[in-house]
Amino acid sequence: MLMRGGTSKGAYFLAEDLPADPAVRDDLLPRVMGSPDPRQIDGLGGAHPLTSKVAVVSASAGPEADVDYLFLQVGVDTPEVSDRQNCGNLLAGVGPFAVERGLVAPTDGETSVRIRMLNTGDLAVATFPTPGGRVDYTGSAEISGVPGTAAPVVIEFPPGGSPLLPTGKVRDTIAGTPVTCVDNGMPTVLIAASSLKVTGYEDPEDLEGDPALADRLREIRLEAGPLMGLGDVEGTTVPKVSLLAAPLHGGAVMTRTFIPVRCHTSIGVLAAASVAAGLRIEGGVGQDVARLPAEGERLRIEHPTGFVDIEAGVEYGAEGAAPVAEGAAPVARRTAVVRTARKIFDGTVFPRPAGAAHHL
Repeated sequence: MLMRGGTSKGAYFLAEDLPADPAVRDDLLPRVMGSPDPRQIDGLGGAHPLTSKVAVVSASAGPEADVDYLFLQVGVDTPEVSDRQNCGNLLAGVGPFAVERGLVAPTDGETSVRIRMLNTGDLAVATFPTPGGRVDYTGSAEISGVPGTAAPVVIEFPPGGSPLLPTGKVRDTIAGTPVTCVDNGMPTVLIAASSLKVTGYEDPEDLEGDPALADRLREIRLEAGPLMGLGDVEGTTVPKVSLLAAPLHGGAVMTRTFIPVRCHTSIGVLAAASVAAGLRIEGGVGQDVARLPAEGERLRIEHPTGFVDIEAGVEYGAEGAAPVAEGAAPVARRTAVVRTARKIFDGTVFPRPAGAAHHL
């Protein structure tokens, strides 16, 4: 099933319909998506990392979730397949897909699906309308970066087990640049855009076309990886790097997020969750540029094509009152966001034959 989830698009498969051997599966999926080819002309992919994604869904093996969701990022001009990160955008389609495929029985009105994200072990709960026991994709919810409106998918993330500050510090200096490293579902390095001699308001293509910036981002990512407990990140898309600037449209902050050097035309759900939590951390780099609403109010994260409204809070110690100076580590509270998803088509895909010659 091809679905739009949030501001991404991908192929959703039942795990049982794919090869059980990961190596065989990872040989198949680039041929399904049309990789390696910058146009992906011979497959389902849309010539961009945001449209070269795969969700693999199965009934959950444990009692805490209804379904298990494995996200796979398929390279566009490379045949690589990576499971090193989550995708909060495709996550928006997992619940509806699970109902469509009979993994979860819907209720009349709305259905909540408990989802385990296998890439990290984190949990999420997606709630969406199912009048008459059928998924309804139509509605009035609107998200930036997607034309028109659709039914809302409310995604709630309970606090995860990973430290919110994976380096143990509110601020680090990496490659000579002040940063805050955050993980509230997506390992993300927060940097004031001005620290890299850009405004943070540039068009994504202009940022991508800046070789000096690309070199700096790569240097920061490679140094941040081990500090964040991710090891060597040379061939991965995590951690994300998000440049922060003062908001332009009444939000909390303006962002430019890189995956890993392609500039996202919007921002992923989990990256937005990490940015939002990072802004709430006292002394973080985000507080130098952000305009924060009152505690408990949703934060509007601005991006190149609009905004994401997200609820994210941070507390210190059991009572939420201990200041940073006393050494209490910040902990993320409930995180929730409204997204949309839509079924585009349901059918059979015919991958390029194995071993077929392919030249860029």
